[in-house]
Amino acid sequence: MACMDVTIAPSTVSGTVRAPPSKSYTHRAILAAGYGTGGRVRSPLVSEDTRATMRAVEAFGGNVAHGNGDGDGDGNEDADTLDVDGFHGTPEVPADVLDCANSGTTMRLTTATAALADGVTVLTGDESLRSRPQGPLLDAIEQLGGRAESTRGNGQAPLVVSGPIEGGTASIPGDVSSQFVTALLFAGAVTEDGIEVRLETPLKSAPYVDVTVDVLDAHGVSASETAEGYRVPGGQAYDVPDGGYAVPGDFSSISYLAAAGAVAGEGPVRIEGARPSAQGDTAIVEVLRRMGAEVDWDRSGGTLSVRRSSLSGITVDVGDTPDLLPTIAVLGAVADGTTRVENCEHVRYKETDRVAAMERELTRLGAAVETSRDALTVHGGETALRGARCDGYDDHRIVMALSVAGLVASGETTIHGRETAGVSFPGFFDVLSSLGARVDP
Repeated sequence: MACMDVTIAPSTVSGTVRAPPSKSYTHRAILAAGYGTGGRVRSPLVSEDTRATMRAVEAFGGNVAHGNGDGDGDGNEDADTLDVDGFHGTPEVPADVLDCANSGTTMRLTTATAALADGVTVLTGDESLRSRPQGPLLDAIEQLGGRAESTRGNGQAPLVVSGPIEGGTASIPGDVSSQFVTALLFAGAVTEDGIEVRLETPLKSAPYVDVTVDVLDAHGVSASETAEGYRVPGGQAYDVPDGGYAVPGDFSSISYLAAAGAVAGEGPVRIEGARPSAQGDTAIVEVLRRMGAEVDWDRSGGTLSVRRSSLSGITVDVGDTPDLLPTIAVLGAVADGTTRVENCEHVRYKETDRVAAMERELTRLGAAVETSRDALTVHGGETALRGARCDGYDDHRIVMALSVAGLVASGETTIHGRETAGVSFPGFFDVLSSLGARVDP
């Protein structure tokens, strides 16, 4: 598919929109239903990434059917339901290579699933996914008695995985990806012995494991943190709650809408579906408050309102919230003073090196930016954003964050890779336009 451009003209925004469902929760809910006998996932995010997880469940012997369940009635795909038939904790060997497309979550979580199958599974993805590190998870599977290797010997996909594993103890670094822990917890529950994950280094993105434990608990699976890492007992069964599992709103996606309100909100931008959950990216609310934005979060009602106000630079540690870095970098370019994003080396190993990408593109837009291996600094006082042609790096988060910058840059901002927003936020530009943003096309 040819990549498309999107152009954002200077705009003010206001109005009420609904947050898309959480991508992180949707991946896990689909897979949890797949590991069990099946069940209904309510209000999932149906995006390019989560479709990859649906295909994986089907490749392992399950089935996923898209239907119209208890949605909001507005015709949005994310308001539907998914009816999942599971593979009962015993995945089949896929009949073909498992293509995870651009979804790192799918690849990591289902690499561990493949280690349960009695045979050989081959997993691959697109060019971006084939550059992302998988080595620690491959090592863990080997420690657990399986066989797992990179075809190129570099710890990157394509991957070849053989099982079945029966459980045990695996030691992995915690500073590469929390998804390795998630993958092992999901698979460990249906092994005979369970899996103990010992962390060799402090865990980055820990709230994502909290999301995992939350989803496992909702499906009747017990997992817990230990002094050395995490532990999931074996011999457990996944059970979807009566009535199905309802996916909460996605705070990674909410961050772009909230940032748009903070930098260009003529009236309040009101975001529905912003209910509290285990998501670490709820931290965007506190980040905005610390920067001086006018924020009102009705936690019980799940409504977040943000209005334009004078912003000031702050220092933010994104060790637990890597997906917020592009949003915070844009806020820093609009704020007075200096914004420093720290503890972000792991953000370099996402769909692209997001630290380097934001430095290049914000600089192109006129921002004063500097980076080190583990930090990104934006000098807002030295910045005057002006429209330019930007590269989105085929990365949904880069594209959406730069779109927020385009709202307040002088002149038009054109971003390459419009369609990649659909990875996590289908209809993002329609939502932005509904708030009053001048978006073409």
